[in-house]
Amino acid sequence: MPAIGITGGISTGKSTFVECLREVLPEATFFDADAAVHKLFDRPEVQKDIQREFGTRVFSTVGDLNRAKLRAIVFSDATKKCALERILHPRIRRQWRTVAKEHRNSPNFFFADIPLLYETGGETLCDRVVVVACSQKVQLGRLKKRMSITAAEGRKMIKSQMPLEEKIRRADHVIWNNGDRTSLMDQARFLAASWQGQTWTKT
Repeated sequence: MPAIGITGGISTGKSTFVECLREVLPEATFFDADAAVHKLFDRPEVQKDIQREFGTRVFSTVGDLNRAKLRAIVFSDATKKCALERILHPRIRRQWRTVAKEHRNSPNFFFADIPLLYETGGETLCDRVVVVACSQKVQLGRLKKRMSITAAEGRKMIKSQMPLEEKIRRADHVIWNNGDRTSLMDQARFLAASWQGQTWTKT
């Protein structure tokens, strides 16, 4: 069965769509890049690389990584954002590529939930890519509510990512998420039915 990449912009509803897919296709395997990154931050070798690049300012006095401070730095400094990506992305790519390879001959679907799929060239490892998108107004509203930030801060975070329009242009499937979860579930069911009706070959 195929490897399908799921991506989108920050606060476009990608995680909620993945939840819908989990309900529709409970036998499928999912790789969650955000969860993988969270675990990477706890690894001593990763923390060592982060300290080398960002200094001790992103660590507490007892040595714990201050993720909120690190996030604020990378969203305001493109150079630092690239530096963090160089630390994390190769490790994440190796992880999900290994998982995808393990499930290549499985009768079930494999989904790679990766926010920066296109930015890291991960689409080359996918048979299909789904982009979850919404209007910028809805995206900004969700982001402000989710992170308790100002509109200016939200726009800066959105601007730091690849334009959503570019991701839509490159996608095999686009899920439009200006509405509620019911709409997402309907789209998840539609896509799952269309995929299940296809004959897949290895790429």
